[in-house]
Amino acid sequence: MKKLEEYVRSIPDFPEPGIIFRDITSVLQDPDGLRLSVDSIQSMLEGLDFDVVVGPESRGFIFGMPIAYNLHKSFVPVRKKGKLPCETISMEYDLEYGSAVIEMHKDAIKPGQKVVIIDDLIATGGTMEAIIKLVEELGGEVVKICFLMELAGLKGRERLSGYHVDSALVYEGK
Repeated sequence: MKKLEEYVRSIPDFPEPGIIFRDITSVLQDPDGLRLSVDSIQSMLEGLDFDVVVGPESRGFIFGMPIAYNLHKSFVPVRKKGKLPCETISMEYDLEYGSAVIEMHKDAIKPGQKVVIIDDLIATGGTMEAIIKLVEELGGEVVKICFLMELAGLKGRERLSGYHVDSALVYEGK
């Protein structure tokens, strides 16, 4: 089996010149790449006491669900505004050009639950910061945040400095 980084397709100058886009579809399309990516993230959780896996739409679902299933934990989706059917709490956060709103069901996390958040990529950390606020607003404790990939040049880890952050792959640039 290849190394995890060999499954990630790098696309230069996308979406704009000077950017290298790290594409995970090539990871997902290969059975070995998919298994290795899920196993790599799951290994970050060995020995950790937690109750719930939280994953943001949509790639957090891809990696968070199989890990929740494998470890017999519940899974809580974080979705874009207007996509969840029951009573929600929401958080607005800044994007590069504008803002967005994410939501979580109001009864998704119970006070005192230990939460792991899983996503595919950390860039600036803005989305993750909003998810942390939702979890904490419901009384949950974020005990770890796991990513498949990290773009270290965008300093998202620094934004999340009060939390235990782990990434399977770290790319130094943006």
